[in-house]
Amino acid sequence: MPELSRRVLVAALLVVLAALLLRFPIRGPKPRAAMDPGAEELEFEMAGVIRAYKSGRVERFDGTETVPPSPDGDAATGVASKDVVLDPAASLSARLYLPPGLEPGKRLPVVIFFHGGAFLVHTAASPLYHKYAAALAAAAPAVVVSVDYRLAPEHLLPAAYDDAFAALKAVVAACRAGSASGGEEAEPWLAAHGDASRVVLAGDSAGANMAHNAAIRLRKEGGIDGYGDAVSGVALLHPYFWGKEPLGAEPTDAGYRGSFDRTWEFVCGGKFGPDHPYCNPMASPEEWRQLGSRRVLVTTAEQCWFVERARAYAEGIKKSGWDGEIQFYETKGEAHVFFLPKHGSDNAVKELAVVADFVRRC
Repeated sequence: MPELSRRVLVAALLVVLAALLLRFPIRGPKPRAAMDPGAEELEFEMAGVIRAYKSGRVERFDGTETVPPSPDGDAATGVASKDVVLDPAASLSARLYLPPGLEPGKRLPVVIFFHGGAFLVHTAASPLYHKYAAALAAAAPAVVVSVDYRLAPEHLLPAAYDDAFAALKAVVAACRAGSASGGEEAEPWLAAHGDASRVVLAGDSAGANMAHNAAIRLRKEGGIDGYGDAVSGVALLHPYFWGKEPLGAEPTDAGYRGSFDRTWEFVCGGKFGPDHPYCNPMASPEEWRQLGSRRVLVTTAEQCWFVERARAYAEGIKKSGWDGEIQFYETKGEAHVFFLPKHGSDNAVKELAVVADFVRRC
């Protein structure tokens, strides 16, 4: 073939090939879905609160903001606060609150407080809980120990319950050390001002659930050596309890109930059913009656998700055989733990006064 004809043929073939490529472009391999965080397979989601993936990655959208302690006193209340390690062996920490103007040797009731957040979110340093703990310390007055316990899903239940009981033992030991030799090694605020005979376990929502279960464990395990098997009081603020069957006027809608069922299953890894005593005290009266406390306060709100459970707890605990004093307080027209976002409102101030009065009487 003449050289000129060969060049014309090659040029023609190149033109045809270019046309084919334009019509049917060669596409590179698609990126793997795993490279896109949005394509990860979800294990659990609570909208606006937390998202957990089967890969183990966890995203929190609520309860992540923190505020520092106020060692020189809070501007609103004068209450001093600091972060401490309660139990080095368990890596258990807490934020302590001390009312102003205490005389040397003056001892106060001690409130061991567990924050809410469905066992999933928040810390003792969350602004909502920092403000509430300082207000409670001033109103009672009391030494408040706001515990930083382990959260799910990184640490499934019963991890939080173990931390709650460890906190109780550590606080009791520190308060008792104040009047014993070697007390200088104990936490100074608790050693100097904590009254071990007036310990109150308290919490809101999931934290109230923890306070209840810590008091149950205290008596079931035979108490704390040299201390006994009962605290002075338990304050359950809008407690998070649930159960398989609707109670009272609880919604019967399967979708509604399923959301609470799935949350409980997620935080405990499916280890405990919704009628386990951890979640539903009313289903196990023989265990309920072992509550290690002389007094119990239950507060709730008319529009709280768990209002029927709180009412049933207050009505049923005496029937279970528990021998103690029960107090019940319900706020009309308010929702679950309203006193946190509405801090300073009339209803929030009234509920705080009820809790502070309960602590003073313990």
